[in-house]
Amino acid sequence: MQTSEIEQSGTLSANTPSSDVNTASLAATAPGQLRVIKRNGKVVPYDDDKINIAMTKAFLAVEGGTAAASSRIHELVENLSSQITATFKRRMPSGGTIHIEEIQDQVELTLMRTGEHKVARSYVIYRAERTKLREQEATISKLNVDVPNISVKMPNGELQPLDVQRIKIIVEEACSGLNEVEGETVLKEALRNLYDGVSLEDVNTSLVMSARTLVEQEPNYTYATARLLLDKLRSEALSFLKISESATQSQMTEFYPQAFNTYIQKGVELDLISEDLLDFDIERLGQALLPERDLQFTYLSLQTLYDRYFLHSNQVRIELPQIFFMRVAMGLALNEAQKNERAIEFYRLLSSFDYMSSTPTLFNSGTLRPQLSSCYLTTVPDDLHGIYGAMQDNAMLSKWAGGLGNDWTPVRSLGAYIKGTNGKSQGVVPFLKVANDTAVAVNQGGKRKGAVCAYLETWHLDIEEFVELRKNTGDDRRRTHDMNTANWVPDLFMKRVFEDKEWTLFSPNDVPDLHDLYGKEFQEKYEAYERKAQTGEIKLSKTVRAVELWRKMLGMLFETGHPWITFKDVCNLRSPQQHAGVVHSSNLCTEITLNTSANDEIAVCNLGSINLAQHIVDGKIDEAKLAETVKTAIRMLDNVIDINYYSVKTARTSNMRHRPIGLGIMGFQDALYKMNTAYSSEEAVEFADRSMELVSYYAIKASSDLAVERGSYSTFEGSLWSKGVLPIDSIAILEEHRGKNFIEVDKSSTQNWDALRKQVQSQGMRNSNVMAIAPTATIANITGVSQSIEPTYQNLYVKSNLSGEFTVVNPYLVRDLKERGLWDSVMVNDLKYYEGSLQKIDRIPAELKALYATAFEVEPRWIVDAASRRQKWIDQAQSLNLYVSGANGKKLDITYRMAWYRGLKTTYYLRALAATTTEKSTIDTGELNAVSAKAAPALSAGPAEVPKACSLDDPDCEACQ
Repeated sequence: MQTSEIEQSGTLSANTPSSDVNTASLAATAPGQLRVIKRNGKVVPYDDDKINIAMTKAFLAVEGGTAAASSRIHELVENLSSQITATFKRRMPSGGTIHIEEIQDQVELTLMRTGEHKVARSYVIYRAERTKLREQEATISKLNVDVPNISVKMPNGELQPLDVQRIKIIVEEACSGLNEVEGETVLKEALRNLYDGVSLEDVNTSLVMSARTLVEQEPNYTYATARLLLDKLRSEALSFLKISESATQSQMTEFYPQAFNTYIQKGVELDLISEDLLDFDIERLGQALLPERDLQFTYLSLQTLYDRYFLHSNQVRIELPQIFFMRVAMGLALNEAQKNERAIEFYRLLSSFDYMSSTPTLFNSGTLRPQLSSCYLTTVPDDLHGIYGAMQDNAMLSKWAGGLGNDWTPVRSLGAYIKGTNGKSQGVVPFLKVANDTAVAVNQGGKRKGAVCAYLETWHLDIEEFVELRKNTGDDRRRTHDMNTANWVPDLFMKRVFEDKEWTLFSPNDVPDLHDLYGKEFQEKYEAYERKAQTGEIKLSKTVRAVELWRKMLGMLFETGHPWITFKDVCNLRSPQQHAGVVHSSNLCTEITLNTSANDEIAVCNLGSINLAQHIVDGKIDEAKLAETVKTAIRMLDNVIDINYYSVKTARTSNMRHRPIGLGIMGFQDALYKMNTAYSSEEAVEFADRSMELVSYYAIKASSDLAVERGSYSTFEGSLWSKGVLPIDSIAILEEHRGKNFIEVDKSSTQNWDALRKQVQSQGMRNSNVMAIAPTATIANITGVSQSIEPTYQNLYVKSNLSGEFTVVNPYLVRDLKERGLWDSVMVNDLKYYEGSLQKIDRIPAELKALYATAFEVEPRWIVDAASRRQKWIDQAQSLNLYVSGANGKKLDITYRMAWYRGLKTTYYLRALAATTTEKSTIDTGELNAVSAKAAPALSAGPAEVPKACSLDDPDCEACQ
């Protein structure tokens, strides 16, 4: 983009005759002044700031936007710009006119003479690209398409002839550089849907829909569709900002900086963004925007941003993609000493798709209420005032887009004695019903439904009723149809399941210390309470067969999707913060394992995810790039803690005290495709191990380095970090407490962990917790990769969310099938018929069937083994969905026992394969195929409805965002 600052889009070439120069402009220029002839013939005063900006961009493109580089670049550019200006003044001491090309030639020459050869090369390449683009625009009208002579109704109601030249430019730009995408095909199809008097908006809609229907034939049409949609977005935002009624993509080099400047002023005026953003160098940041990054969106990703993320005024979106990313970056850089440099650094990372902040951060960064955190974890106390105080906390946290994880274990069970009233408790279930309705009532400002997950330990006397909360039968007053639930399972219970022993249920008011105990201490105390129950000293208890309760838990999980299975002891024994409290539950998505207390700490998770696919180069991880991404990402996440808006005081207290963050990954499946590796393979398990080891190594190192700059978190002393115990080392603690007969975890490593241990002990840590793998469904949509660590859902299907329906085709599969001459309309129909599966299509080679096996064709053991290898490096947990085809009691039993045995901290949704049907369609009808699920057999007797567990296409589930 570097030459764009000293040129503007125009129709004249570099050899424009002098007779075509705007003589009025010449006459209006003061004598003795240097003037510039632009390509459109207009003459403007010479401005060396334009040269400064152009050269700065050239340097940034080569050297990056780090603070150290920015300082050097600023001084060097000032010097070089002065040299160039001095050259022209020597040539024309009395003033005169210079063509834009002469200035650009001089910039190149000066860069070469001063030894900046890489920068000069970058500058030359961009000039060539711009020249090619201008030539392309000049010949666009040669598209061999007959355009009807029709009128278009403009927004003001006037009728104007269809702008044939512009529509061809838009289509050609949308298809430029995309393999096997034809502009003529899109344009012909779109023109068939136009009529005399069609609205301007419907012209764009016709173009978008025409390209969208071709995605089934060639996945690259999703990029063309997105670029056509951009035309609508540009028109909407630029019109509102009074920059232009319409603009092509090539004009955005000129318009983006102008639009950004106006957007900041207007956004503050409309109370949409914080006036603190005015403290930035707005012009500099506007010039740093990279318009070409608008071209990397898929249709789904761009439509998602438009519908859900862009700020709007009276439903008019006033943001464009690069403005959006810069707003988020500025919000995260507010407290930085070098805020402009850091904002550019953060912007470049976000807009590259190498890393993406979580949805709340994208929603609210830079706004008046910057609630940037993702989830909150609370413990509910065992008294009426405390219970309803927790409800109020839920409401306030949910209002500002926070997902909730509630620990309900302390609340006494049904039938427990209440001293204050001399009565008996109704148990935890009625209060869970209120919590459920609170989540529905407070729906995060209408952006998405409120969401909460209730956790209960397996020894709680209400556990049997708890596991039935999501059933569709029984007393509806004791059901929670909208709330997620999860079992918080102690190791001792799992041992009793393995050994087929009995299990005792208690009311927590009789055994209050069990809630805060784990490992050997829990086992000793629990067994002591069992003896008291046997002697009658504890009167309210119940003994069940552990295996029977386990089967009921799995049966309800299959039938209703809940409660999820999470493991208490491993979460605590491997927590770096054992000295500072107890992990009483996980969060809404089961990846956060932070301490909570009923009185003074609500845990907060601050999330972001690395796009692993973007770090695969030539079939392997680019370790240097990954290290730089992690370093910047950790800084951005740490900034969230200080900038975040806290609606509840205890949440702020906890976050400031411990400063936990959760850096995760997404695009794991895409990375495997790039390495030609099947998900169901030892190679994939090994890659899960090595990739997570690198993320862990560089994340811990980055947090430790940040501690040197900013100081360690306040409770560092006494933590496992301070003792030189890293996540990989904490496995030994788990083995000691659980017993080596009940755990099997690979402990191999490749990095220099000894050196890092010493560094952490010496330098400290900025953050108590550093890593967690979140679901990432929506931010994965934005970046165009597979969510989180998930295997491919289907190779061809329709995804439905709040933005509509989108045909999703596996581009890697299409590429490989085309190379073998197997991709045609018959293959498309076969994929629809077999619901995205290759396994029954005979002509597909076996190696491709293995590589492109879908989620339900991957045996659960591969998912669990890969997760186990990741878990050893992570100080928190993973949102791990389990896919089980042909689910039955035995298969679920084996899968979840294996998850515990392999050392996993938590599991998330169970996706059990049901009978499915596909609505078949062809492109000719314009209809899309859609997958619908039918009832599946349950583990227990009788028919069961399809689990309401957050379907992959559910747009309302907060957990997927």
